[in-house]
Amino acid sequence: MYMLKGGIPMVDATYCALGSKVNFNKALRHFFKVTEAVDEVEEKNNLADMINIALEEGEMVSTQILPLVSAVLKDKFQYQYGSFELQKNTDDFTKISSETLKWTALDIVLLYFDPNSHVSIINPKDNSAWSKIREIMSEHLVVVYAKYLKEESDGKIEKEAIKAIEEMLGGKDIFINKKFVDENVRPVVAAKPKVAEASEVSSGSKRSTPKYSVQVTNELFHNGNVEAWKKIIESYKTKYPGLEVKVFYEGEAINDLNTLFKWGKVKHHGLIFIQVVGDDIKGVSKLQKYLFEGASQRFEQFLHGPVGSVLNLF
Repeated sequence: MYMLKGGIPMVDATYCALGSKVNFNKALRHFFKVTEAVDEVEEKNNLADMINIALEEGEMVSTQILPLVSAVLKDKFQYQYGSFELQKNTDDFTKISSETLKWTALDIVLLYFDPNSHVSIINPKDNSAWSKIREIMSEHLVVVYAKYLKEESDGKIEKEAIKAIEEMLGGKDIFINKKFVDENVRPVVAAKPKVAEASEVSSGSKRSTPKYSVQVTNELFHNGNVEAWKKIIESYKTKYPGLEVKVFYEGEAINDLNTLFKWGKVKHHGLIFIQVVGDDIKGVSKLQKYLFEGASQRFEQFLHGPVGSVLNLF
């Protein structure tokens, strides 16, 4: 016998929620985020970083975290995962962030379910990410997803890494498997700003963000990196025409981005600073994320498209 919903016979309740325009559009936006997340993981970026930026920018809500993680890390990329509850509270994450940062052969994402049933998603290699949760309470669920990046794995390396994280959070000393480290990859975590708190600047009523650093992870900030930055900043200013992006290096305002690569001026691990000026400042976290990518070996992803076209990044 057919069930009726809104006067329409329904055979499979799975799609009932999509029968309204509001729910359909909500689902569509989520599917777009899943596609974006797949691209991020394929580029060897950490999914927790991408999700936290999207949450800060209001592009996602917390209820999307678990479905997205399940679809992307579990089903699509087949990350190994394990869960545990700590026997005592812990609020010192310095050791785990400094240690896992060295594990360049592994991608790791951690979920924590706090006493209020709120889900936090964390890149454990990033010390600043831990500050958002402040403390892991005993007897509350922690789930760790891990993927060995060097080659196909039978899951043993990932399971060992997950167990090591549990023991470090529990305050134990651990033995590190040398396979956790890829000697050909430098340990780098993208600096991610908090949501910008605007401050007064001298030019009238306009406001500005603090100066945020972007670390160069390419061997040299060369012409390709410069062109990527130009594309990213152009995309940002097209989306937010009232905002200005200022660039600084070694305390000097950079008016021509080409000067950042002349004579090999900015090398590996160099810091370039950016600042956004204007009213109603938005999209700063995503801007810094893209500029970090543009300053890495992955700059070419921003150089595609027809000549004269503007990237749709924001």
